[in-house]
Amino acid sequence: MPYDLKEIAAISGMPGLYRLVSPTRTGVIIEALDGRGTRSIASARNKVSLLQEISIYTQDYDQTVALTEVFDRIHQQFGAELELTSKSDDRDLTAFMGQVIPDYDRDRVYMSDIKKLVTWYGIVSKNLEYQAPATDEDDATPAADEPLSTGGEISADATATDDAAAANPEAATEASKKSKKKAE
Repeated sequence: MPYDLKEIAAISGMPGLYRLVSPTRTGVIIEALDGRGTRSIASARNKVSLLQEISIYTQDYDQTVALTEVFDRIHQQFGAELELTSKSDDRDLTAFMGQVIPDYDRDRVYMSDIKKLVTWYGIVSKNLEYQAPATDEDDATPAADEPLSTGGEISADATATDDAAAANPEAATEASKKSKKKAE
């Protein structure tokens, strides 16, 4: 995940984005992502929307694009600093959205949503660290000293236990008890 949006939320009636700190009996303690980091309490009657759970509609009625993926696409195409703001011309914002998600649903994604997206990306890119997604090649390649499989490697303790078990069934239970004690 490029930006970690698990604890970042938009709260109804409150401008900006907030980091959820901890729950309380009457709501949740929040920290503003405005550079000052002021803390306050959002009451339970405020609607708290986690950014991780927000998606953008596409032309396919059953498909959406998660906001984390949208932020990743924006970062890859435009970098951390976005030239657009929520005050930019509507045609520029629509063209920007078309570049980021070419098949976004123009009937269900309103101009206010695009303006929010631009504002939120600006806040997130300034206050959170971008983590480049790991490539599949990095995960698939084992380290130089890491064995490719454990099929041929058997520890000496396992060999001694197997030999004792083959010769005497009672010795096998004693050997397994000893190996459990060593493990503790």
